[in-house]
Amino acid sequence: MLLYLCTCTNVFVHFCLFPLLYIIPLPLYPSVIFLHLGHCRNRRNAVDAFRVNVIHARQQVRSPVTNIARTSFFHVKRSNIWLAVVTKQNVNAAMVFEFLYKMCDVMASYFGKISEENIKNNFVLIYELLDEILDFGYPQNSETGSLKTFITQQGIKGQHQTKEEQSQITSQVTGQIGWRREGIKYRRNELFLDVLESVNLLMSPQGQVLSAHVSGRVVMKSYLSGMPECKFGMNDKIIIDKAGKGGVTNEAGKSDLGGGGSTSGKQSIAIDDCTFNQCVRLSKFDSERSISFIPPDGEYELMRYRTTKDIILPFRVIPLVREVGRTKLEVKVVIKSNFKPSLLAQKIEVRIPTPLNTSGVQVICMKGKAKYKASENAIVWKIKRMAGMKESQISAEIELLPTNDKKKWARPPISMNFEVPFAPSGLKVRYLKVFESKLNYSDHDVIKWVRYIGRSGIYETRC
Repeated sequence: MLLYLCTCTNVFVHFCLFPLLYIIPLPLYPSVIFLHLGHCRNRRNAVDAFRVNVIHARQQVRSPVTNIARTSFFHVKRSNIWLAVVTKQNVNAAMVFEFLYKMCDVMASYFGKISEENIKNNFVLIYELLDEILDFGYPQNSETGSLKTFITQQGIKGQHQTKEEQSQITSQVTGQIGWRREGIKYRRNELFLDVLESVNLLMSPQGQVLSAHVSGRVVMKSYLSGMPECKFGMNDKIIIDKAGKGGVTNEAGKSDLGGGGSTSGKQSIAIDDCTFNQCVRLSKFDSERSISFIPPDGEYELMRYRTTKDIILPFRVIPLVREVGRTKLEVKVVIKSNFKPSLLAQKIEVRIPTPLNTSGVQVICMKGKAKYKASENAIVWKIKRMAGMKESQISAEIELLPTNDKKKWARPPISMNFEVPFAPSGLKVRYLKVFESKLNYSDHDVIKWVRYIGRSGIYETRC
């Protein structure tokens, strides 16, 4: 299995997952940097095939897997950097992409942005990371916190290590808790929890919801001393139902941490599917529906989830398009906010599509700024802030050029972008508790911060 890191400017960094390192110049491409680890047949042909068929392809390559001459290229792109895994065998595709994304996260945590210059300057560090992450071509340990224990920020391994440090590294790699090292101490113990959601919607012109779902993430930053255990609870429908029947008690009492933007006061949500960080004890979640874990140090993603029922739609878009002859269109769009008046939505942007033969647009809007962008064939309406239970509208007259095309305008949907300070799924953090038996601090000594952010995904209304 081969790993390529290459850029659009013909700079290739190529890794074959074996322990030896050679730098081999390619005479055909003077600007190519080719790092070859070990022996691999037809390495130059593989690089050429990937460059011609993927990077410099005439049509945009949409699939992340490309098959060329019985060779499979699994590739992802970060900025102008391509990362590709090459194999002729029937490998687990999910494992390959998980490894690539993990490798991106590890490199970003070590030297920031993944760019051509950083790849060149840190190729020794990347080699050391691959040497630690992979054993005989199999991914073993890709946790940044664990890797930083024995690979320094400059990519130089510590030469003078005490027996205690060596035993700490050994227990970290081979122990059950590979994502957190022992002996962490902070003057102030803090927990930051962000509920980040993306709401997706497709609505008919009459206001009927055709499809809607919310994709959410719970992202945490932990600055806790020792080896604490955390418990996280949310208003999951199964947990609430069990609590109502007397099967489960609320560990946090009657109060929730934070609030939502719903005007109906939704009590519980039905989560369709969810995935957890490796630190979560899945057995407890399956039996008790409680999320118990020993947190990694620093920032990490605790869980992902998806829900499709009882979604709070932050905005309603009401379009009205009227054709006046064949050379004029009248468009009126009203947006209504559907959340608490005390909350403010930000970064609101409405994109109203226009026909290809548009010659001029006159726009009148009650709030914000609107501008016709001919290069995008759309009217872009931007509003900085908008309170809940409010509405605003925009009117536009669109002049059209005469055309011989008898085909009617397809009327693409109106799209919307926004950010709101609540979770559109209705998710609430019921409790967040910290237990540390060895050190002298309790749950009440930990400062906790909870934030809800809802953003638009693909939020469209047909017109």
